[in-house]
Amino acid sequence: MTRRSAPQPTLAQLRALVAVAEAGGFSEAAAELGVSQSSLSEAVGKLEELVGRPLLRRSPAGTRPTAAGERVLSHARASVQAAGDALLAAQDDGALSGLLRVASYRSAATHLLPPALAMFRTAHPGVSVSLLDSESEACGGGVHAVQSGMADVAVLLQDDAAGLHLTPLAQDEYLFVAPASRGTHPVNLAELGGQTLYLPPERDSCHQRVHQYLRQQGVTTAVSPVAQDSVTLGLVSHGLGFTVMPQLALLPLPPGLVALPLPVPLLRPLALATLPHRAGLPLIRAFTSVLLASLQVRGLPAPGRAASARPGAAVPGPLLH
Repeated sequence: MTRRSAPQPTLAQLRALVAVAEAGGFSEAAAELGVSQSSLSEAVGKLEELVGRPLLRRSPAGTRPTAAGERVLSHARASVQAAGDALLAAQDDGALSGLLRVASYRSAATHLLPPALAMFRTAHPGVSVSLLDSESEACGGGVHAVQSGMADVAVLLQDDAAGLHLTPLAQDEYLFVAPASRGTHPVNLAELGGQTLYLPPERDSCHQRVHQYLRQQGVTTAVSPVAQDSVTLGLVSHGLGFTVMPQLALLPLPPGLVALPLPVPLLRPLALATLPHRAGLPLIRAFTSVLLASLQVRGLPAPGRAASARPGAAVPGPLLH
């Protein structure tokens, strides 16, 4: 006697759930997928019948997953991703197609990725690239974006990405930023403790990294949290204090400021992250190769090397060469 297996969700139903959850609404998801809103509603409704409970909740603010929906979403994303990966794995390196989703924080997306994306488009015109802001609430950070399946790869800090496959990219050096009237003589530790230090709020990784650095150097200083980099630089340019920021975040350096190496170098290692079992996909492998080639062409400091040419040297106009 053959036992009848329990009904299983279809890939279309799982894809519909993911699309609506990520778009925040049925009409938005239908527009992105190029299907009717009624077909999406029907697919999600049948999936909810299978699981026996609501997976999405409509509200004036949009459509959001229920608690059960959040639990189902991680498996739905993995299933949709696995189906797509089966097709991607069969592609030849020289004839790639499909969609590549790249998550990145803003400074890397502004200064590191555009040249690489231009090179990638020239080499692989059949691939569409979607760039995601990893600092947005929707992404929840580069690690979460990759682990949840929202992004295929992410540019992030190497030491924040346990469990992911990492390709080291470059070292981004933290710099002492002061009014140009200070001059370009070397920075000493005493100077770091003698005035107000403007940093992002405490939850920001930059704040945490700089705070730890100062503690290790035995420096105590008054920290004033400021959320926007542009506001921080405006305060510094008017002689109200100083800041310590990554080199990438300072591009281009506004007038009236000088950016100098710290007495003891402080670096943040940048890496390209993806899920370990996806690192060998031709599409991801090709993008990784192009990104590394782009960084090499621009002469960015390789992992393990500081960006400064010599201790105490002022950082010229465009900070990256």
